[in-house]
Amino acid sequence: MRLPKFAEASVLGVVALCLCAFASACTSTTGGTANPADTSSSPASSGEPSPTADAPKVTTPLDATKYVGNPCGLVPADVLTQLRYTEPGEPRPGDATPEGQSGPSCGWKIRGDGLSVLVILGTGNRDQGAGGLAGIQAAHDRSGALIKFLEPAPEVDGYPALYFDTRDRRAAGNCTMAVGIADDLAVSVFAEGYEGQQDSCDAAQRVAAGTVKTLKGA
Repeated sequence: MRLPKFAEASVLGVVALCLCAFASACTSTTGGTANPADTSSSPASSGEPSPTADAPKVTTPLDATKYVGNPCGLVPADVLTQLRYTEPGEPRPGDATPEGQSGPSCGWKIRGDGLSVLVILGTGNRDQGAGGLAGIQAAHDRSGALIKFLEPAPEVDGYPALYFDTRDRRAAGNCTMAVGIADDLAVSVFAEGYEGQQDSCDAAQRVAAGTVKTLKGA
């Protein structure tokens, strides 16, 4: 299936942010409060297709509204501590930049070790009609897709998940996954700089599980 241009741009934002992942060439925020995603763009016209891929359905949607302006609050402190992330997260607002158009995000890194985790709340994709696991699935399925790797991931506390990336980089210690918290909304987690597939995906899964726990209010 071919996605409309606005959906392709949103997916590009996810991929660009994944590849950037706090590299020295990327601009990152150092403090402050993240702002909600810019939803001022006009919705797609009735003639444009929307993601209808055969993605897993979410039976009990989670409300992430209160974290749109506070994406760093999505991951519990104890999860970050267990993963050795002791410095405050770096928030980035959802905006029209390639790095921000998928939605607000927060990243943590371990200085000197090259390790980082990044969480994106995909409200920007949702607001542009390309949200949820269906949006990722459709982006992968279209001709010439940037997302060339897609594979089912273990459920996260009862919520469906997918591994995805520009290519499968897990063996190199970089794991990217998305958890569907509603049919039109997903939380993406990027774990970068780890030893291998098990190491990186374990970190991504633990962050994803912590996020779902937060959204459940547990």
